[in-house]
Amino acid sequence: METLSQSEFLSRVDAALSRLNAHRDLNIFIHADPGEIRAAAEAYPADGASAPAPLAHHIIGVKDNINVKGMPNTCGSHVLKGFQAPYDATVIRRIREAGGFIFGKTNLDEFAMGSSNEHSYFGSTRNPVDPSRVPGGSSGGSAAAVRAGIVDLALGSETGGSVRQPAAFCGVVGLKPTYGRVSRYGLVAFASSFDQIAPFGRTVSEVAGLLQVIAGYDPRDSTSLEVDVPHYLEEPIREVKGWTIGLPRQYFAEGVDPDIADRVKEVAGRLEAEGATIVDVELPHAEYSIATYYILTTAEASSNLARYDGMRYGLRIADDDLEETYRETRSAGFGAEVKRRIMLGTYVLSAGYYDAYYSKAQRVRRLIKSDFDAAFRQVDALIMPTTPTTAFEIGAKLDDPLQMYLSDIFTVSANLTGLPAMSVPVGTDRQGLPIGMQIMAEPFAEETIFQLGHYIERLWSPENS
Repeated sequence: METLSQSEFLSRVDAALSRLNAHRDLNIFIHADPGEIRAAAEAYPADGASAPAPLAHHIIGVKDNINVKGMPNTCGSHVLKGFQAPYDATVIRRIREAGGFIFGKTNLDEFAMGSSNEHSYFGSTRNPVDPSRVPGGSSGGSAAAVRAGIVDLALGSETGGSVRQPAAFCGVVGLKPTYGRVSRYGLVAFASSFDQIAPFGRTVSEVAGLLQVIAGYDPRDSTSLEVDVPHYLEEPIREVKGWTIGLPRQYFAEGVDPDIADRVKEVAGRLEAEGATIVDVELPHAEYSIATYYILTTAEASSNLARYDGMRYGLRIADDDLEETYRETRSAGFGAEVKRRIMLGTYVLSAGYYDAYYSKAQRVRRLIKSDFDAAFRQVDALIMPTTPTTAFEIGAKLDDPLQMYLSDIFTVSANLTGLPAMSVPVGTDRQGLPIGMQIMAEPFAEETIFQLGHYIERLWSPENS
């Protein structure tokens, strides 16, 4: 984006505020105060952000489980209602240093536990494409903010598909980076061996630009890895001739919407016509991904959410008895889905069940990782559906947790394995709803994903579709 004058930037912010007001019924933001935003925008050049910088004058939304100093950080939960972040997350500090303008905090499923954005204490977010449908979850607010044109870019978090799935449902680009690529310092934990902060944008280049800024080693995060960050935007778009691209057979099984399966195969055919070699790939343990994911993440959530006890911050329902204070605070503070996952996690970690569930799931996780390692010895990248269906109607799966969990059936494997993966839009289904196609590559091969994503984006431009 070219450098703007202060008046031009204020006009952009005013336009974003107008779009925010026009889309109030979509319930995209938990916190976006127009007066606060306008005052920050007026002070923006004084922060040095008017000078040329990677994110100069970019307006950015942030999922409300990432710390932005002085703003609420509720995680979409009653238990943290009123809590304000005391410091900036590392990704926020890096965005500010790169000239980005933080607009507000987006809605999410409570503690990032959900696939539809219907589990927020602050109400459901609606999909800008069709307000009768969900935007996906848990980062549905961030995806919707980008799709509605309120912000240029947004941050979400990924534990099992919480960026890629809403990106697919809303028709935007969403990337889950390699585990350890982006600092988690300042992200409220759900499942610590899975969680990763992740970017949304309208195009692959926008997402690459945001990742360029937020990626890199951070000594404050013990899971952050010292790996060089490539200059993603400086790489020319290469031809796909000579690439070997895999189609995982298990991702085209019964239950996938034919419109989605056919579209991904159509993209594969176009890539093949451009000189790529398309091969079928076997991932024999893929069928165990959802079960493995929900055993391990609920176990980690049970541990991480034990800190919300009414003693240090957030909601407190006091009683003369300490245990009763804990019980009343947590009963009133957590919603039904969070309680369900805490109970599942406590169960699989309990004496007598640890070996049968948690320990076995860890072993299966290693097998799933081995499947992908073997696949990437054969191919440069994998392509597959992001989701088994396009965006479903609000309320359609709310009373059936298993069906809701299956919305993530194609995304959880990247989180189980730590691999990078991105959803890119590839047109719409017969109802006019966006279809997302997923690209996966080896650890720290985001550059490969962006290269293929750029190429698919160009192939799927309106004049070529």
